[in-house]
Amino acid sequence: MENTPNAKVGAALGVLFILATPALAQQNTPDRNAYFGQTHSHTSWSLDAYILGNHITGPEEAYKFSMGQAVKHPAGFDVKLRRPLDFQGVTDHSEYVGMVRLANDPTSPVSKLPIAEKLKVRQPSDVVTIYKWLAGSVAKNEPIKELLDPKITGTVWQENIRIADKYNLPGKFTTFVAYEWTSMPNSRNLHRNVFFKDSKKVPLAPFTSIDSSYPNDLWDWMDNQRKMGNELLAISHNANLSDGIMFPVDEDYKGRAIDAAWAQQRMTNEPLTEMNQIKGTSETNPALSPNDEFANFEIMSFLLGVDNSKSKPNGSYVREAYQNGLAMQATRGYNPYKMGVVGASDSHNTVVSYTASNFFGQHGNIDATPEQRLSGKEDAGLAPLLTSTSGLGGVWAEENTRESIFAAMQRKEVFATSGVRIKVRLFGGWEFTPAMLEQKNWAATCYALGVPMGGDLLAPKAKAPSFIVQAIKDPDEGNLDRVQIIKGWTKNGQIFEKVYDVVWSGNRKPDPKTGKLPAVGNTVDIKNASYTNTIGAVELKTVWTDPEFDPSLDAFYYARVLQIPTPRWSTLDAKKLGVAPPSSVPATVQERAWSSPIWYTPVAAARQNAAPGVTVADLKQKGATALDDTQLKQLAVGQILEVRNTVTGERVEILYGADGRRIITGRDGKPGPASEYLATSELGLTAPQSTAYEIHDGRVVTMLNGAPFEVTVFKVGDKYVAARSSEFGYANYEVTPVINSQPGPL
Repeated sequence: MENTPNAKVGAALGVLFILATPALAQQNTPDRNAYFGQTHSHTSWSLDAYILGNHITGPEEAYKFSMGQAVKHPAGFDVKLRRPLDFQGVTDHSEYVGMVRLANDPTSPVSKLPIAEKLKVRQPSDVVTIYKWLAGSVAKNEPIKELLDPKITGTVWQENIRIADKYNLPGKFTTFVAYEWTSMPNSRNLHRNVFFKDSKKVPLAPFTSIDSSYPNDLWDWMDNQRKMGNELLAISHNANLSDGIMFPVDEDYKGRAIDAAWAQQRMTNEPLTEMNQIKGTSETNPALSPNDEFANFEIMSFLLGVDNSKSKPNGSYVREAYQNGLAMQATRGYNPYKMGVVGASDSHNTVVSYTASNFFGQHGNIDATPEQRLSGKEDAGLAPLLTSTSGLGGVWAEENTRESIFAAMQRKEVFATSGVRIKVRLFGGWEFTPAMLEQKNWAATCYALGVPMGGDLLAPKAKAPSFIVQAIKDPDEGNLDRVQIIKGWTKNGQIFEKVYDVVWSGNRKPDPKTGKLPAVGNTVDIKNASYTNTIGAVELKTVWTDPEFDPSLDAFYYARVLQIPTPRWSTLDAKKLGVAPPSSVPATVQERAWSSPIWYTPVAAARQNAAPGVTVADLKQKGATALDDTQLKQLAVGQILEVRNTVTGERVEILYGADGRRIITGRDGKPGPASEYLATSELGLTAPQSTAYEIHDGRVVTMLNGAPFEVTVFKVGDKYVAARSSEFGYANYEVTPVINSQPGPL
């Protein structure tokens, strides 16, 4: 959609007035206000924060900082937010929380205990020794009983609650009793941040990964808390560093088959997940979304503390989890991944750096100066140059109180930003019209006629749903480039996605052939680390209707808002030092915001109207047999196979070399980049497009994005049909040997 008058409100005084209204002055309104807050930050009470040099400030200083007061950075200088936040929950690691800090405080009773001698830092090398000892005890499940005495841990927990209550100011600033459950099996991140609705209804002590490192057990504990009247929820940590295990589809964390009960328990206990934070963005990955030109945003993909490691993309990103959740719903009848999204920090400084122009590092003394951050060195398993500014969580709530904000989290009417304060709204419905945008109370109409982000489109309508989206820029940051709707859907176990540009700044027009919207432009002066707001818009909003809606298919929709390019924090640091920006990271970024999705689930009648796919069970019922290793080798090795996707109609020709490498030689009847290669071992098939494969256990196995990709081939009469391991029991591929496997036109 081309920019309309509604998308050009940028200079309107009314919008500027809204943007300039201080967060603390927002009042109760049934149409809900946007509140910005922090759901993930650490103080010196966290074991790793203390080891990184954060020795003094605790939860009290964290709340003061978020309320706009100046607070000491661990390196000793003062830092201050330009604008206060609306809410926060300090989430120190619950494992041995506060023990190192208290052992090194001579006024603390803990420092008088015999065990405290092993926790006292007398020389710099002691911090590493202490960390390895404590972290090792958690990893090995060898708890240090003296540090788990309820008389000690209960005191720390009660102090956490007392401080949260002290700074909770209903209507002005909201605090939550919260903590981080820190499970990290084999350096793979499964952390969760746990939030309590009411400080008067909390347990005597938090559940920690010392109690259990399995998320299932955390959920059981949370279920029991709820039975005792303690309302709580969890936010799953940044999934990009989970090595593919944050969002499983077949087996749970204990190796048991995922079922409807597992899915329901997960959604009951953790309705939210982190979309981005300082250790990278978990929306998607270029390997998973090759057609998304904005997928490569602040990607971090190595496992912390593991040399030369990579975190597997599959199972580690939110968009793919949404897609797999749809496929699970369509094929199994349940969806464990209907999550809302927040942006967060994970700063270990007590104080949090949200914007490039006010960046002061995130990990104590290892990245406190521009020199340290730009050095390119890794320290304690961290690569400061790859870290991002902190994200922010946004909620749409009636008022700035625990009750109202917690309710917004539960219903998933929340959004994430990369640290800037972009406000984004998304509504879905069947009766939305462009005229609604002209109404003063258009949001109230949207609530009456549809559902907000986090909701479900339940009305059984054959026509396509429409969506109203609005984005308002951060008044202190870059203008807006565009708003996109990301759609995901599933058919016969396959997952799909498409990115739509729905409203944008300026008079740009999509390319008539590709549909691609031209770039907004770039005003960044890299040498001077500056930019101008001479392009872009202050506000963008529109009504968009899905042009490819199929009422028989499960789908989700979420909004992504992009700013114009601005200097990355590393470019600003380079300007301070008078050096060129590092070439290993982008010099500019397009900060952004993401809404939580709206889901569409077909009614039973609509599903029945869809053309049925073929499942493995169908094939077996018809007497089909799976090829064994010998038969697979006869069919594939040294041959070119034509593989037709029966869902999309796409046709691919693949050469399976005798040397154990496969290569695409044609696509949709056109020669591929490797069509000149023959199926002989002498050629070696060393072209960049070639991929290793193996045949074993009746499957052709290829590694895809670091995970095994398995194909089983069935013979049905004189035909071959294949099923991928990732497509939920469907057999979606017709396989035909190519008679002429010599190079030439396909």
